[in-house]
Amino acid sequence: MNTHSQPLKDAEQLQEMPITKHLIVLRRHLFKIVGLLLVLFFCLLPFANETYQLMSEPLRAQMPTTSSMIATDVTATFMAPFKLNFFVALMLAMPFIIYQLWDFVRPALYAKEKRLALPLLVSSIVLFYSGIAFAYFVALPSILHFFMSVAPETVAPMTDINSYLSFCLKLFLVFGLTFEIPIVTLILILIGVVTTEQLAANRRFIIVGCFFVAMFATPPDALSMIMLAIPMWMLFELGLLAGKILEKRN
Repeated sequence: MNTHSQPLKDAEQLQEMPITKHLIVLRRHLFKIVGLLLVLFFCLLPFANETYQLMSEPLRAQMPTTSSMIATDVTATFMAPFKLNFFVALMLAMPFIIYQLWDFVRPALYAKEKRLALPLLVSSIVLFYSGIAFAYFVALPSILHFFMSVAPETVAPMTDINSYLSFCLKLFLVFGLTFEIPIVTLILILIGVVTTEQLAANRRFIIVGCFFVAMFATPPDALSMIMLAIPMWMLFELGLLAGKILEKRN
């Protein structure tokens, strides 16, 4: 069979499928995703308290020895590790989730699009995990150290476990999504929305935009803003470089 006609045949078959058939296929993928999430969630549940201890380590390392974390709600001691456990299960299942979404849209793609999509999907997963790791090992300890250092001497910092968890999860998601900037930049170049020349010419405005976004996406201090804005800028430059390389190849 002619390999060039295969993508056309797949696309024609996809177009001939009724909407109910698409929904049935999508439901099958969603069931697989939910099934894996439930398995991971219940497997990790016995270790929920240990997971929260690991999450709170950066804060406990910065707190005075006379201070401790507190629970201002009766259910907080159960709900905080419970919510963190679901978040960890979701992060562990992310490659499988992305693969299921890729498997759903794959029949509608041409051979060239498939060759580009798979590396982009793998790169997006790696970059997302890299963003979370950067937030946990670099940004979070630095931000916590700053806030602890500016606390008045007469104030003993005692952070609520639910508030700390919400703060960390927001920080992880912000940095995880921020690290997707090279992928977004590359996709915009590939689909022809912008060119590398246009991006390079507007670099100064993009840098200002990075600091503007970081100002609203991070806690209200200059350190947090800088620690997000500079990686955003560097990641944009990485996406721009990859776009230039692909343009030369094409």
